[in-house]
Amino acid sequence: MAKTIKEINEKIKKGNVVVVTAEEIIDIVGKRGLKKAAQDVDVVTTATFGPMCSSGVYFNIGHSKPKIKLGGGRAYLNEVPVYAGFAAVDVYVGSTAIPDDDPRNKIFPGEFKYGGGHVIEDLVAGRDLQLVATAYGTDCYPRKKLETLINIKDLNEAVLFNPRNVYQNYNVAVNLSDKNIYTYMGTLKPKLGNANYCSAGQLSPLLNDPHYKTIGIGTRIFLGGGIGYVVWQGTQHNPTVKRKDNGIPQAPAGTLAVLGDLKQMSAEWLRGTTMQGYGVTLTVGIGIPIPILNEEICQYTAVKDEEIWTQIVDYSEAYPQGKKETLGEVNYANLNSGEITVQGKKVPTGNLSSYSKAVEIADTLKEWIKKGDFLIAEPVAYLPGAETGYAFKPLNERPIK
Repeated sequence: MAKTIKEINEKIKKGNVVVVTAEEIIDIVGKRGLKKAAQDVDVVTTATFGPMCSSGVYFNIGHSKPKIKLGGGRAYLNEVPVYAGFAAVDVYVGSTAIPDDDPRNKIFPGEFKYGGGHVIEDLVAGRDLQLVATAYGTDCYPRKKLETLINIKDLNEAVLFNPRNVYQNYNVAVNLSDKNIYTYMGTLKPKLGNANYCSAGQLSPLLNDPHYKTIGIGTRIFLGGGIGYVVWQGTQHNPTVKRKDNGIPQAPAGTLAVLGDLKQMSAEWLRGTTMQGYGVTLTVGIGIPIPILNEEICQYTAVKDEEIWTQIVDYSEAYPQGKKETLGEVNYANLNSGEITVQGKKVPTGNLSSYSKAVEIADTLKEWIKKGDFLIAEPVAYLPGAETGYAFKPLNERPIK
């Protein structure tokens, strides 16, 4: 029998909702069967905790006396450049920004000790940040230089807005070359010395809703320790990739754009992260509830690591050159075992995403719902799916003149 989100929310309000995590639903379906599980369970919580580069924070610094117009000038927080092109005193801190004087990869591999992701962590942790700004001055905004301290407690609002998070599946990265390479997938040792991946697998949100039947624009989520929302499909959203019979994409597919009140969040779930030889990013904790409206949705949430497959890609040549080449595919049970076989060689694996922290997020969201502190939001629109024909289109190569 089908349920509605309204009916599930009534159960939440009355305190008799049945909520389990994406780990727990696997055993429930196995023991009770799909039909009984779909009847008994109302919500399944999913989660992920990993580096997500396309992330950032915007806020208004307030007006100084005399006033200053940052747009058209330059602004820095703890020496990290922030984007100020919106208006007089609105700024956006991108997770991958780094100080102007950072040596970058001049001494290779670069250390990238501090950047935008760390600024965001410091801001949400309540630490003072040094703001330094210069402007050209106008009649209405005459000030040309500003140096002050910024603290989240003094801001009217601070908003986490991440244009691309929660990737639906992702590559396994390896290195076929004869030297170490340094990537956003971590350090890859030569000659298939290791294999890095980044996913919570059977706990990951979009792998539990592969066709975006419950997750859409307006979905309420756990974001960085607070409450946030899905506000659009993320950049590079690509639902048309090849899928297995269970609907799970075999390569990077859907993505989400998410937004929430930074003042509700915690530095425990927003961590500045350094990637040696590559740069900086932000590790983000996200949890998404999936309402069990019918047996089909319940079946999707019972997906196991051994049923989720992804591609093994060489990051020394194929990936940087944009070649659509794969060294084979592997499932997450194999990846989580600590070793996979690539070209006949046993290769140790490492996950950039924390499965244990994802479990903690899923459990936290489960408790919020059970206590009645978190209602399920029905999307106002659903994400583009494979049937729409919408897909990420990379920039075509153009001849250099």
